[in-house]
Amino acid sequence: MPNILTHLIKQQVAHYGREREAFSRIDIDNRRLLPTTWGEFADSVEAAACALEILGICPQDKVAVFSPNCPEIVVADFACYRNRAVPVSIYSTSSPEQVRYIIKDAGAKAIFVGGADHYAAVRSIAAECPGLEHVIIIEESVCKDSDDTRSMSFADLVALGASASAECRAEVELRASQAVPDDIATLIYTSGTTGEPKGAILPHSCFDAAVDMHKRRLDTISDEDTSVCFLPLSHIFEKAWTYFCLSMGMKVAINHNPKEIQKAVKIARPTCMCSVPRFWEKVYTAIQDKISDMKGARKIMIERALAVGARRNMDYARKGLRAPWLLEQRYRFYDRMVFSKLRAAIGIDNGNIFPTAGAPLSSTIVEFLHACGINIVIGYGLSETTATVTCYPAVGYEFGTVGTTLDGVSVKIGPENEILVKGPTVMRGYYGRPEEDAKAFTADGWFRTGDAGYFDADGSLVLTERLKDLFKTSNGKYIAPQAIESRLGEDRYIEQVAVIGDQRKYVTAIIIPAFEALKEYARRKHIQFNSLDELVQNNEIRRFIAERIERLQKGFAGFEKIKRFTLLPREFSIENGELTNTLKIRRPVINSAYADEIEAMYC
Repeated sequence: MPNILTHLIKQQVAHYGREREAFSRIDIDNRRLLPTTWGEFADSVEAAACALEILGICPQDKVAVFSPNCPEIVVADFACYRNRAVPVSIYSTSSPEQVRYIIKDAGAKAIFVGGADHYAAVRSIAAECPGLEHVIIIEESVCKDSDDTRSMSFADLVALGASASAECRAEVELRASQAVPDDIATLIYTSGTTGEPKGAILPHSCFDAAVDMHKRRLDTISDEDTSVCFLPLSHIFEKAWTYFCLSMGMKVAINHNPKEIQKAVKIARPTCMCSVPRFWEKVYTAIQDKISDMKGARKIMIERALAVGARRNMDYARKGLRAPWLLEQRYRFYDRMVFSKLRAAIGIDNGNIFPTAGAPLSSTIVEFLHACGINIVIGYGLSETTATVTCYPAVGYEFGTVGTTLDGVSVKIGPENEILVKGPTVMRGYYGRPEEDAKAFTADGWFRTGDAGYFDADGSLVLTERLKDLFKTSNGKYIAPQAIESRLGEDRYIEQVAVIGDQRKYVTAIIIPAFEALKEYARRKHIQFNSLDELVQNNEIRRFIAERIERLQKGFAGFEKIKRFTLLPREFSIENGELTNTLKIRRPVINSAYADEIEAMYC
């Protein structure tokens, strides 16, 4: 069977014709979509593929991609696949040192760079990467350095390939025809929360299997759906999801700046979009803000709508049951008067499914969104498993779980309750790291995820903690910090949390407030401040946050609860090394950077 990705574009042109839209670029400034047809997509891929062949890119050579999301990334990926080459994505937020590391570790011969900052970063480390022969600049506004002999624009690359000889085109076609499932499709570098990133080897067979599994599980999706490409295409979740969307013939709207995603969604009006929990946490807190400001009959209507929505969607629709006639009529009324307007305000008025993974999302938020008719599909997966291992089924999903195992994937619970995975979507290993492979797999071939969990009575997987994050207090009590951090993420006044307590007497936390919301609260309460430092040190503000933390921690055991906390006047950042490129907390960095603040909480 031929690789799906190698031949996808040509097959879709044959199926849909040249004029149907394949994807679009979201133009935020002018509030419009700039479409690309399947025919235009195919022409660009073929030209870029020929150009790469002319530049000396051979089968299984590595080609790095260092850019924010844009259509050119997708063209670059599929041009590589036509050559049997291997695109290697680098997060656009990566430092020059991280870029250098991946280029050298993968042995990349060429790199696509996005804008001026990305070009400058590559230029700064180019002398240390002698194997890097070509730099292709995506954004037209970037000016090359006068002494730069390695670089060319993306437009010039496409022009070079468009004028390729018949022999060159025949060579690309030959390479595509010789592609096999065992070819490496891509290297996905892990975000490295505790050490150097490692390149997970994902052959084409992983993506072939992943597409097939998702077609069977997500059977409500069709080529009438549309999706917004929001997460970085360097993230396996977005990369695999976007490939799946294209394979289904779905239109994909590509968002360039993740900070503008709320505007992008309102322009694209997607029926589907994969995202991480933080997006939905912000949606939830924004809705809660509006509800809290309501009064009288309007607030009563919202409360009744939520009660009806919860009963209809959780007690009946979730279980595949038909709701009683009166309940259904009441739900339709509230859907028309309340929920449809809420969804339209977000930009998802025609929503189908919204896959969400990457970190825990509070069940309170998931249930609330389902009550509003927003079909959040919680899932679980890793870079090493080509994303999805489990996700909610269409019917019978259980809140508080990450769904059931996809057909074709095997999961079992190993020692220390570690989740072990085996199947056709599991990586081949880490690139050039046989010693890491030995740690990552059991003797009989099961991949060690590093996550702990269990199966409930209905066969749904429940995550309990990340084993590397799990710590023990000096009293011998085990703490799963992500569970606490996820709960506090429900609060509109809390932006980021790092729970502390390893070998300590009790649990503490470093908290980054949601500054705009907190400033607004301070103004309402006539609390004076001249800076964020003053704001977070204000005793009334600290009491206010402490009360909210205490309410949010209901249900936790006493030894799990945060006893003291520190408010910081700035966010954790990727630039300071406190967050990974996927926005996960780097606990060792935070423990070191804020050692004085942490010690003060234990005095």
